[in-house]
Amino acid sequence: MQQILVVDDEIGIRALLSEILGDEGYQVRLAENAAAARAFRGQTRPDLVLLDIWMPDTDGITLLKEWGSAGLLTMPVVMMSGHGTIDTAVEATRLGAYDFLEKPIALQKLLATVGRALKHGGEQAQPALSLASLGRAPLVVELKQSLERAVNLRTPLLLAGEPGCGIELAARFLHQRNTPWVAPENHSALAEAPLELLNQARDGTLFLREVADLSKVEQKGLLLAASKLERYNVRLVSGASRELAELVAHGGFDGRLYGVLAATTIRVPSLREHREDVPDIANLMLSRLVEARETPPRQFTTAALNALRHHDWPGNLAQLESAVRSLALTCSSEQISLEAVNHALPQRSAAARTGHDLALDLPLRDARDAFERVYFEYHIAREGGNISRVADTVGLERTHLYRKLKQLGIRLARKNDDGE
Repeated sequence: MQQILVVDDEIGIRALLSEILGDEGYQVRLAENAAAARAFRGQTRPDLVLLDIWMPDTDGITLLKEWGSAGLLTMPVVMMSGHGTIDTAVEATRLGAYDFLEKPIALQKLLATVGRALKHGGEQAQPALSLASLGRAPLVVELKQSLERAVNLRTPLLLAGEPGCGIELAARFLHQRNTPWVAPENHSALAEAPLELLNQARDGTLFLREVADLSKVEQKGLLLAASKLERYNVRLVSGASRELAELVAHGGFDGRLYGVLAATTIRVPSLREHREDVPDIANLMLSRLVEARETPPRQFTTAALNALRHHDWPGNLAQLESAVRSLALTCSSEQISLEAVNHALPQRSAAARTGHDLALDLPLRDARDAFERVYFEYHIAREGGNISRVADTVGLERTHLYRKLKQLGIRLARKNDDGE
């Protein structure tokens, strides 16, 4: 039996909705305010929440934000209000609400909305993370602010960052709910039928995960598609884990296309740049696994979380999620200990001299980037930060070395080329 949580401070509304939905065969639970709803959601996951906006303790929009930030917005939420406005409805759906009902609620509209929401919740699994759950570090706050400013732009947007750092989460933040989201697994359609992709994404978003890997023919197709975005009312968001300007300089990427894609560029930080958020992200990933009944109840010890925080995570969020899943499935007790984390993390090799770990379970490109990051950081440390000597040692021209370090996200200390 599907369970619906009704959150409303008016006892009459709660009683009426309980009676109507109960007669339809739903199991109805009631909460008189946000505090009661918060407590209920902390214990179980309902199939649907009907949430009043105007409540005396905490308003529904604030509660919706809380659930989104905590990773608890894994069920459809329909907002209710007797003072509804278009702006409020748009804000609610942008924050993750499925729909919006104005009071007094017509019976047929209520039942139709509930039916659609429950079907939506059963068919469309929530992503493991959202942008709101990436943390509260200054770099993440800055990222959210940059994306907020770009929400209403219709020009192409480039999201740059390391593999697995959360580029798709940033792209989904920009996507308007209940509009098409097209994110092809491969780019062959760009070469074969670029306008068909635009047609699929009409009035919505076309997201390309990695444009640095496009072939010459695919780049040509994308350039054509980019010129037709306004006609199809499509928002183009592209991801790049390599420096496109460097590819242009070496003839590997079309300069005209680069100019179109990179007109607005936002950088997504790597996980090690906001490592203070790692414990909260790991706890969120773990709670999602438990809630989905993929693993028995588990909790990290404080020491275990500290170990996760101090790890460098060259594979970023993707690697952290893989580690959390492995720990949850293999741990023999409810508490995931420091020893379990140390055992599960990639074993240190000669790279341990630089304080970094290499993961061997990453895709080849990600593993290559991780190795290169350790390689260059090792030589920078060995040469005391003297970039001229590093360039000589590794056999790269200094300008090329600087570009490579920037591509890998390696920040240099404020020293001159002689290391002073």
